[in-house]
Amino acid sequence: MMMDRLYEKVEENGHVCVGLDTDLSYIPKWFLDKHENLEDVLFNFNKKLIDATKDISACYKLQIAYYEAYGIKGLTAYMKTLKYIKENGLISIGDIKRGDISSTAKMYAKAHFEGDFESDFITLNPYMGLDSITPYISYLESGKKGVFALLRTSNEGAKDIQYIKTEAKTNVYDEVGKGLSKLGKDLIGKRGYSAIGAVVGCTHEGQEIRKDFKDLFFLIPGYGAQGGGAKDVAPYLQNGNGGVVNSSRGILLAYKKEENGEKIFDQLARKEVLRMSADIKSGGNL
Repeated sequence: MMMDRLYEKVEENGHVCVGLDTDLSYIPKWFLDKHENLEDVLFNFNKKLIDATKDISACYKLQIAYYEAYGIKGLTAYMKTLKYIKENGLISIGDIKRGDISSTAKMYAKAHFEGDFESDFITLNPYMGLDSITPYISYLESGKKGVFALLRTSNEGAKDIQYIKTEAKTNVYDEVGKGLSKLGKDLIGKRGYSAIGAVVGCTHEGQEIRKDFKDLFFLIPGYGAQGGGAKDVAPYLQNGNGGVVNSSRGILLAYKKEENGEKIFDQLARKEVLRMSADIKSGGNL
């Protein structure tokens, strides 16, 4: 099971998911000037970061919007980065947040679990209904793929829908979690987690969510630049595992915290991953 593999990567390398949300404005000028075209500079910046962190990171998450914004050349960089991650035996998450049903969802599954944009995991938005998840199940049954479905996010607008009370006095997100657990009950790996995981922002109700959904492996954004810390992350983990913690700008822009850091941006990204990993492992008690 792919989720077992991710669990084992966390055991080996720690909890950090490196978010490759690569914008041109994040790239040092000297590195930009070395490259003649956009796809090369995006890909080679990502490559430097991957090479610097591959032995200390659990996985890599690419938010596709950062690449779509640059058109075909951006998507080529997205494709090349995913292929490089795979060539190095690493784990990738295509952060695409798709949410549709029937044949449309089947095409999304084909696009992102096969071919040029293939990744190991993808993110999905189940708030159109749980039938928006079922077209991906055949890929999950193979044991080679996994998904992370939005459960409870940390943005202010989460209250508009996710926190609405049902007739049973539960939150809408509670019902979504129950549905995800039910869909994944036949997809449990040897580590006790389903191939259907959940996205949970690290700034709210972690202890309650973990207690209710012990079989869901979590993708936890919100650390660092979005305001979350290791003390917020700790309640989402079980026996030191059960989740990966994403940081994008905190890692990509770590070089900006050091004078003349631009020349060694990859080394400073590595330093930040090590710091973050130790912080999470300590529960924020460093």
